[in-house]
Amino acid sequence: MRTIEIDGKRYAWRDILALRREQRQRGRVSQPTLFELKEDAQPPAQRSAAGRYAEPTLFDEDGQ
Repeated sequence: MRTIEIDGKRYAWRDILALRREQRQRGRVSQPTLFELKEDAQPPAQRSAAGRYAEPTLFDEDGQ
């Protein structure tokens, strides 16, 4: 298959691939962050839902 038909028009497959490569290159440009990134202060086990389920801290004796 050397051509592809889109909306009744024929396109060379190598041209489609070249356009896609250009899109991917343009998409790799880094974007500035919208807000300041902060370090997560939670204990490692509390950073994910699985960790919070495995090690609940609701009734900890240290008052958290």
